[in-house]
Amino acid sequence: MTERKIPIIPTVVVVAAAAVMVALGFWQLGRADEKAALIARYEAALESGEQRPFPSDKGSLDGRFLFHPTSFECAEVIGREAIAGRNDRDQSGYAHIARCETVRGVADVLLGWSRRPDAPAWDGGEVSGLIVPGGVMGRRVQMNIPAAGLEPLAKPDPSNLPNNHLAYAGQWFFFALTALVIYWLALRRRWRDRSREG
Repeated sequence: MTERKIPIIPTVVVVAAAAVMVALGFWQLGRADEKAALIARYEAALESGEQRPFPSDKGSLDGRFLFHPTSFECAEVIGREAIAGRNDRDQSGYAHIARCETVRGVADVLLGWSRRPDAPAWDGGEVSGLIVPGGVMGRRVQMNIPAAGLEPLAKPDPSNLPNNHLAYAGQWFFFALTALVIYWLALRRRWRDRSREG
C-alpha cells in the first residue's frame, strides 16, 4: 500500500491562508458589534435632542456630532447641488443641497426635496436641523423645515446605516472552509493516483 505523505510546504501555505481568513472573519464579527454599538449611540443621540455645534472644517469626523440637532447662520451660499433623494412619503426625486459659509467654516445643508433638480431660491440665513452623515465632509445638516418651495426629506434613521460586517465574516469563514476542502480533495486525488501507479 502506498504511503500517504502530506506535502509540508503546500500544507503549511494552505493552513496559514485558511487561518488568516478565519482571523479576518472574527475581525469582521468584532466590527459588526462595533457598528451595532455605534448605531445604538446614534439612536440615543436622536432621542436625546441634545444640541451640538456643527463641527468646523477641521472638526472631528469620529461621529460624535451625528444625529444631534444644531443651528447656525449661513452667511453666504457658495455652492448648490441636487442629488437623488426621497421625501417623507418615500417618493424618489431630488435632495437639494446648499454649501454655506459660516463663522466656523463650510457646511453642507440639505434644504429639502422636490421632483425636479432646479435649485430653489434660498440665499442663506438661519439654519436649524439635524447633523446627518454624507457629503464630501462626512456630515451635513438636514433642515427641520424645508426651504420655500421644497418638501421634507425622509426622516434620518440611524438603523438605515449599513452593517454588512456579519455577512463579510460569513464570507471569510466560507472561503477558509472552501480552501481546506479543495486542498483535502486535491490530496486525496494525489494519493489515489499514486496508489494506482504503485
